Formats: sequence, structure tokens, C-alpha cells
Amino acid sequence: MHAGSGPIRIAWDTWRAERGGGAAIGRLQQARLAELVEFARRASPYYRRLYREVPDTITDPRQLPPAAKRELMEHFDEWVTDPHITLAKLKSELLSDPSKLGLLYRGKYLVATTSGTTGEPAVLVHDRTSWMVVSVVVRIRERRTLIRAGEIVAILRRGLRGAALVAGGGHFAGVVMTEYARRRSPLIARRLRVFSVLRPLPELVAELNGFKPTVLYGYPSAMLQLAGEQKTGHLRIRPVLAISSGESLSDHGRAEIEAVLGCRVTERYLSSEVPALTSRCREGSFHVNSDWFLVEPVDQNHQPVPAGVTSHTVLVTNLANRVQPFIRYDLGDRIEMAVDPCPCGSPFPVVRVEGRAGEALAFQTADGREATVLPLALVTVVEETAGVRRFQAIRTGPSSLTVRLETWPDADPDAVRASVRERLAGFLATQGCDAVDVQFAEELPRPDRSGKFRQVWSA
Repeated sequence: MHAGSGPIRIAWDTWRAERGGGAAIGRLQQARLAELVEFARRASPYYRRLYREVPDTITDPRQLPPAAKRELMEHFDEWVTDPHITLAKLKSELLSDPSKLGLLYRGKYLVATTSGTTGEPAVLVHDRTSWMVVSVVVRIRERRTLIRAGEIVAILRRGLRGAALVAGGGHFAGVVMTEYARRRSPLIARRLRVFSVLRPLPELVAELNGFKPTVLYGYPSAMLQLAGEQKTGHLRIRPVLAISSGESLSDHGRAEIEAVLGCRVTERYLSSEVPALTSRCREGSFHVNSDWFLVEPVDQNHQPVPAGVTSHTVLVTNLANRVQPFIRYDLGDRIEMAVDPCPCGSPFPVVRVEGRAGEALAFQTADGREATVLPLALVTVVEETAGVRRFQAIRTGPSSLTVRLETWPDADPDAVRASVRERLAGFLATQGCDAVDVQFAEELPRPDRSGKFRQVWSA
């Protein structure tokens, strides 16, 4: 399938793959991989160079070398296949302008920024086919599981009002997805809104009370924080459904949200690079949409690990995106492929995910109270500071935060530190944490003993 395929063809192929069984899915996967590699060699100078020793005919993804986010971003202009796209142009013409959130770049590309599990910042470009696949696959594969009949009735009776609980102020995937939908229809714009978790909690609560959302979507840490506000009576909402994404959600956290907010909580596992990576079945399993995405759990040497073993990381391939090919891309998540087939009968493989988790930080306020800071909110504040390449933030006391910081080679480290300190102080003040002392460690960000790169935690 080429990059110009329309939604009807994509829907037909997605429906047919679901009924073709594992062997048919494997053949389709192999054909799409061979087509993608051939295109990448022809249209991307980076891949042409990377694959110069690779056989002409690709029958197995392991014939191809892995690709890391840092190296790809360092060669961004050679990586993308549209010569009109450069990183400098994206930053100056789109990413620096908040009024262009959700706007198609050059009328045909959806652009987002992310860091993901590895903490490396990235700029991601999706062409029309890539984004159509996201929309179509979700509709087809989760048609019976994402939302239930009784929930549809409740939403129709009370009105659809969707609240995206994500980090605002930047071109992050959750914001871009929401604003793209809002731009397509005035009706959707009235019924779907971003509620930035960077806002002071009292303001966020007041806005949600006024909006009265029936569907919540976003970070589970934000939902848990809102559940605490619902307990105190400050928040007064009655959502029908909560869709958790962006962080791992524990069983305890799910039970807490469901009990306090009075709605079912479901989860999605995806990433900005592979936004329709999995679909959840009626048994609660995450099935890899392997007709459109390849998933390879590997060890620290990028060698495959067997089913039933937790990987060091995972290599993913997006078979739908041509403008920015992700081929054996190191996503950074730890996953485990299930040994046994799912009782639901789906031919698609089941994956269990460790994913990206962040620890909410509790700081003491000036008047002796305790305030909670959401991990992905803090991540956003630091990542969006010019010159930051990677960082880690560790709560070292009730009023102290230590930051490990790696800057880009062309940045002034002292200036970046001053900027990070200023932005963190401003953000923490909005959360009631004026007295937090921000210090910088001499050591650079690094993985923990298990090899996992955590960005935010308490010592």
C-alpha cells in the first residue's frame, strides 16, 4: 500500500487483515516492510547511507540495523523524505507559534513533539496515510471495547464533552490531536477541549466544573490528582468514561479513579511515533496492530528476547508513514510478548507493557501544606526550555529538587541552567510550591541499574 491510499482502501485492508489469520497478517507485514525499506532507500539520504550494506531484498526486519532517536534527530533533514521539510523550517514556521497547534504543515503533514521513555526530544511528522491509519484502525479494532453501549447512551443523554488532560503550551501529541479535531468542525470545537495540567490546580478544577466533561482523556496521574479534588468536594464532575494514556496505570490507581469519579477507566498503549500501535480487546489485552506496525522486544544488545521475557527495550516500525520513516526505531519501553493466545480469539499478538511511568512529587508549601506536582507537567516545563537535550529531576527533600541536565552541544550550559531554574520556579509557584530549592547536579542524566531511563522520581 502506497502513501496515497485513501480511507476506504485502508479500512478494507484493516478489516480483511483482522479476518485473515496470523499467516496472512505476516505476509502483509513482510510486503509492507519491503515496500517501506525500498522507499526509504530511495527518498531518505539517511536511510540510503544506513542501508548501503543491507541486501536488496528484505525478508526479515533483523536484516536491518536499529535506529536511535538521538541519531535520527541529529540527521533530521536527511531522515525525512520531503526535501521541503527541514528542522529549522518546522521550528520557525510551525513549532514556535502556539496559534498553529493542530494545523497541517504545508497542508498535508501533522507535526508533534515528544520525548518518550528515553528522555530524548523529537520532532515527529506524520503524512495523511499515517494519520488516516490511526483513525481507521481505532474505529475498526476497538469498535466494541473503547466505549460500551450503555456509555454511548449516557453520553448521548448528557451530551458529549471531551476533556483532554495533557500538557498544554506546546505541540505535544495529545494537544495536536485534540486541536486538529477541533479545527475540522465548530461542533467538535465546542465539545472537545484541552485542559492543561500545567495550570494551577484550582484553576484547572474550576474550568472542569464549568465544562462538565462526560469523557476524560489523558495522563492517569492527572486523573488521580483530580480524584483527590473530587474527594474534597472542590471538583464536581460526573464523567461517563476515562481513557488513560501517556503513563502506566496501576490497578490501585484505576480502582481509585473509578471509585471516586464514578466511571469506567480504560487504557491505551501507543506513542507519538506509532500512534495506533495497539488495540485493547474485551479481555483487557493489548493487541499489536501488526498489519501496520512491527514490534520487536530486544535485550540491551538489540537481540530478540523470547515471549514471556521482559525486554530491555522495544524496536518499532511504522509501516504507514512515508514522510518520516520509523524503521526498527528504539522506542525505549519495556514490553513482554504473551506466550499464549488471547481468549478473545484475535489473531494479533498480545503485549504487556511496562511503558513510561512517572512518580508524582509531593512538596511542602510555604504555609506547611503539601502540594503534588504531576511528573509529565514538570517534564514539559524542562523539555520546552531552549538548549535542553535530556534531563532528570529528583525530589531530594520536601522543599528540594535536583536536576541532572544535558544540553545540546551548541548551547551555553550556564544559560540553559538559568533558564531551566527560572521556568521551574515559575511553574512550581503556580502549583503553590514557591519554597522549592532547585539545584543542578554535576553528573549527566543516566539510566538506573536496570537500564531504564527515568525522568522524574523521589529519592
